[in-house]
Amino acid sequence: MAFFRTDIPIMKEVATPTISPELRGFLSYLAVERGLARNTGDAYRRDLEDAERYFARRGRNLADFADTDARAYLQDCSSRGKSTKTVARRLAAIRSLLGYQVTTGVRGPAGAQMILERLERPKPSRDLPKTLSRGQVSRLLATPDTSTPLGLRDAAMLELLYASGLRASELCALKIGDFNVFLGVVRVFGKGSKERVVPVGKPACDAIGEYLREVRPALAGDKGKTGDILFLSRSGKPLERVALWQIVLRNARKCGLLREVSPHTLRHCFATHLLGGGADLRVVQELLGHSDVSTTQIYTHVDADRLRHIHKRFHPRR
Repeated sequence: MAFFRTDIPIMKEVATPTISPELRGFLSYLAVERGLARNTGDAYRRDLEDAERYFARRGRNLADFADTDARAYLQDCSSRGKSTKTVARRLAAIRSLLGYQVTTGVRGPAGAQMILERLERPKPSRDLPKTLSRGQVSRLLATPDTSTPLGLRDAAMLELLYASGLRASELCALKIGDFNVFLGVVRVFGKGSKERVVPVGKPACDAIGEYLREVRPALAGDKGKTGDILFLSRSGKPLERVALWQIVLRNARKCGLLREVSPHTLRHCFATHLLGGGADLRVVQELLGHSDVSTTQIYTHVDADRLRHIHKRFHPRR
């Protein structure tokens, strides 16, 4: 079975009829020059479109806004109830746009620097990720009705999410050749097209193998439009992220989990349960595809039971 591939997808420019030439050029720069992932480019587009609408009400645009406009915009975001994380992300988008404008000559370095110096960077609050217990995860994984084709597919996806900690977009982009049943690993192209190889484990391998044998050929049919995307919808098209979120939430509700459960919840569970079992932080960082270990460290604050156990076992005054 094929395993490695070289056709790494490059973020395509989003063709929006109302998009301004300035924003269109910036998105093209992000895709071609910086090689950012499609979802990251979409986030930049949404943030800067929001800023552009605000600047337009002040008679400005993305090419000529001043420091007072940018400060007023960020304050407006806060007054509209946007989280500090959202405000910080929108500031980051503005900073990146200013750097692009300096490179292309739209602004002088001094003018861009003046704007940046007068913008305060909010410190995003880092909420602890919401996780499930091991028992709750087991209930969720056992929920799909594996006597039906779509139930087999859903079971394979849930098993893979928990076994590998994949992001929703990463799972939806997987191709058949990325999964190696003999080695028990999956090759993933994450943010910025960075690739990593993640072990899968026997339950997930068995579930994916059964899906490939019993379900995917019937879903693909003879349409010839699916390529070799691993997971397909009931109509035979590549599964989309929104559909994956709905599948996870539906099965969570079915097994009695009342809290919001998403593909990212299983990613959090993957990391938390590995660390709770004694896994090294750097290993978990590599498996998750985090560029900075500080992003992974948040999971060390989640497993309170493990911390209490370690304290009780090793502290001299236990």
